[in-house]
Amino acid sequence: MKYTTIFLILLSLFSTSVNAQTTVSVFGKVLDANTKEPLIGATITIDGTNLGTTTDFEGAFELQGVVPASYNFTASYLGYKPLTKDNVIIQSVGNYDLVFELMEAATELTAVEVTASPFRNTLTTPMSIQSLSPEEIKSYPGGNNDIAKVVQSLPGVSGSVGGFRNDVIIRGGAPNENVYYLDGIEIPNINHFSTQGSAGGPVGLLNVNFVEGVTLSASSFGAQYDNVLSGVLQFDQRIGNPRKAQTNFRVSASETALTTEGPLFRRGADKAKTTYIVSVRRSYLQLLFQLLQLPIRPDYWDYQYKINHELNDRNSIYLTGIGSIDQYKVKAPEEFDLDQISTLEQVPIIDQWSTTSGLGWKNRMKDGKGVMNASFSVNILNNNFRRFDDNENQTGLLFRNDSRESERRLRYSLTRFVNDWSLSIGTNITWADYTNETQEFLLDNEYNTTLGFWKYGLFSQASKSFFEGKLDFTFGLRTDGNSFTTEDNLLSTLSPRLALSYRIDKADTWRLNATAGRYFKIPPYTILGFQNGPLGFTNRDARYIASNHAVLGLEKRLGKNAKISTEAFYKYYERYPVSLGEGISLANKGGDFSVLGNEEIVSTGNGKTYGVEFLYQQKLVKNFYGILAVTIFGSEFSGKDGIFRPSVWDSRSLVSFTGGYKAKRNFEFNLRYRYAGKTPYAKVDQNKTVDTYPIIILVYSTLNSSRLDAFSQLDFRVDKKWNFRKLAFNLYLEIQNAFGQTLPSPPSYGLRREPNGEIAIPKSLIEIPNDSGTLLPIIGMAFDF
Repeated sequence: MKYTTIFLILLSLFSTSVNAQTTVSVFGKVLDANTKEPLIGATITIDGTNLGTTTDFEGAFELQGVVPASYNFTASYLGYKPLTKDNVIIQSVGNYDLVFELMEAATELTAVEVTASPFRNTLTTPMSIQSLSPEEIKSYPGGNNDIAKVVQSLPGVSGSVGGFRNDVIIRGGAPNENVYYLDGIEIPNINHFSTQGSAGGPVGLLNVNFVEGVTLSASSFGAQYDNVLSGVLQFDQRIGNPRKAQTNFRVSASETALTTEGPLFRRGADKAKTTYIVSVRRSYLQLLFQLLQLPIRPDYWDYQYKINHELNDRNSIYLTGIGSIDQYKVKAPEEFDLDQISTLEQVPIIDQWSTTSGLGWKNRMKDGKGVMNASFSVNILNNNFRRFDDNENQTGLLFRNDSRESERRLRYSLTRFVNDWSLSIGTNITWADYTNETQEFLLDNEYNTTLGFWKYGLFSQASKSFFEGKLDFTFGLRTDGNSFTTEDNLLSTLSPRLALSYRIDKADTWRLNATAGRYFKIPPYTILGFQNGPLGFTNRDARYIASNHAVLGLEKRLGKNAKISTEAFYKYYERYPVSLGEGISLANKGGDFSVLGNEEIVSTGNGKTYGVEFLYQQKLVKNFYGILAVTIFGSEFSGKDGIFRPSVWDSRSLVSFTGGYKAKRNFEFNLRYRYAGKTPYAKVDQNKTVDTYPIIILVYSTLNSSRLDAFSQLDFRVDKKWNFRKLAFNLYLEIQNAFGQTLPSPPSYGLRREPNGEIAIPKSLIEIPNDSGTLLPIIGMAFDF
């Protein structure tokens, strides 16, 4: 340890002179945001410096002589709105190409000076949309390079109760109401140890080194997206380095990750038409938990890849994929501890793997007035989920669920630009396979399911700016159907959506936005594939869940790099699945380690979420950046009795602040503060649980009577970067839960025991104290070479 400290001090002393001697070239390209045509002669500058260049006949640029540091890059072109990419970290090794997609300026705007901005609105989604850059994700305190955790800093977004899972809860909706796209390829879940039928899990699946940007839409969804009720998360992957091979090796709190990229078949050219980027990550949580003598042993692998090939200047194809292998095992503690013994007994045994792979084709029309996108993908989730009376020895089977979900998807979309109109049409076709072998010994229920059916959808969308760009208009329509359920058709799932954005002033600093839409989602396969003995598929009459959105917002740009906005939203749900056995809406489930939907339901539930969001965001200015989000909201769903009750996500208030300061000598300081109000929870039925233990029985009718304490946590992070000629090194120290605050969680129980650890007779439950208020220091590092 002594020698390591001396080495780091010496590196710090020499870092200034090393950086002064090292300069690099920054590469990229500038495109039209709609047609993807290259913009020839566009100007690229670095704010606050004299460095700049222009694009060539392919829209590409090389900016030479850049000293490693953090910069704001701006691209501008006559007749287009300039665009700034802020807080771009340039290293001596490991940089990626910058891609600017500029939008045409309205006629009236060309007569005034348009200020470059990192914020942008689109015709199809003028509001309820937020974006995150790779730098924001990597430096996020408490995020551990986990995209799902970082998204929780955005307005209207919260995580699971107590913050121990990556459930993405948007505007009071359930976690499974969101969809996720990786370069236009849908991926069912973005987490390890995912809850089947829902979403979420404790650890994210995506590697941030692949990500060029993340966009979250909380309403006003484009018509090309199916099966979404609350949010669309679009992850744009970059392509590998077309000029030379490079590698990133990262060690963090829970895993090690290796990412490598470079050109294929370059054959002496300056850059290759074929590139690759591939990564593999390995968890060592099981080793840490073993050293800490904890009873759980989570273990996972994951991989991600993308191969891109440019057929010619108008056509490209790509092959991308992501997958994981997850195992959740247990080991009894060496010494008796009631908390650890209860955890050992109650956690499930999970053996899960998932994979998604997709082949895509992008085409720019020869006349420069259209784009076509087509993709074919396959995704599989294989989930073996068990509960035992004796988890360590895996004896006394209480519940078994061996299931597999697989989908083969074909997507096609065509967009044409005709007389200032943007017109899109498209379709999607999916063959779904679902198998399930379930044994529930407590309920004396056993069934085997083999289910295969078609899902299909059609969409169209039209966008145009009127009155010299003062009013942006978008109207979309889609419809979806399938060959299995009996109660819906293409007319009953007709899904219109309208978006309007009005520019109040000439400089486009004030905007009034409004959207409305009706959206549909087919119930999860766990619901559709459930069988009740001789009655067979009792949920075949399940309806598509409907959600009606109305949003009104006002936005003000504050200079070049800051904005303030407020939005009021209302969502009303229809046809929500309700558990016949427990009488509760399934919107209140799915936030734990279980299987959601393996039961008989009726599509009679309703729900409503409503609230106001406030956002202040400042991009990198004078070395400071930050985002403050405040949300006041309500979330209520009705059960079998038709009475609206607060949902388990109804914390009423959310506050999030994330900010950072770029100091000299490549130091960076970041902090994050999160607050969530008191959240309802269902009490444990202690009398029934004594007989069913280790399976815990909840009384959902108590949701309206008890709330947890408010959640509050501060995380802090310090980064230090070194840049050498052939190596870039980043070291960080992170303090999670810096004030050591107790994290709220529902009361947990274990069986009362004698001093020697034997179960006391007669059996009874004892509440286990919540001792989660622990300050957690973490050290991590990343190498680029």
